[in-house]
Amino acid sequence: MPPLPGHNFQDRQAAAAKARQALVEKFRSRPSPDDPAVQQREAERKAVIEARKIREAQRAEARRLEEIETQKRLAAEAVAAKEAKLREEAERAAAQIREAAERERLAAEEAELKAMIEAEKKAERDARYAARKARKVERKGAIDRYR
Repeated sequence: MPPLPGHNFQDRQAAAAKARQALVEKFRSRPSPDDPAVQQREAERKAVIEARKIREAQRAEARRLEEIETQKRLAAEAVAAKEAKLREEAERAAAQIREAAERERLAAEEAELKAMIEAEKKAERDARYAARKARKVERKGAIDRYR
């Protein structure tokens, strides 16, 4: 069976030479750097690069401003939290003072009530004692009458 065309050495060598020649022609047909089309493409490329740099700078500035706003917001939140904490502590202290005053008032009322109860008990005791003495004196007087 004969080999396929292009599989012998001379065919391969000819194909490689044609490819090299095509590359050389392609390189030679390239426009020179001072060609207006090349200069226009270069100008467009530079314009795109400049526009990209401007957009990047704008984004960086926007990020910086956003970061500043975030820091301001966080600082304001921290101040608000601190004020809320102080307000809460003041309310807690006021509540404790009110509770302490209420406890003292209740303790004073309880002490006054105990004193009143003790006074009433003493008055009852004294009344019983006086009644007992009166009965004793009455009995003694009745005994003395019969003597």
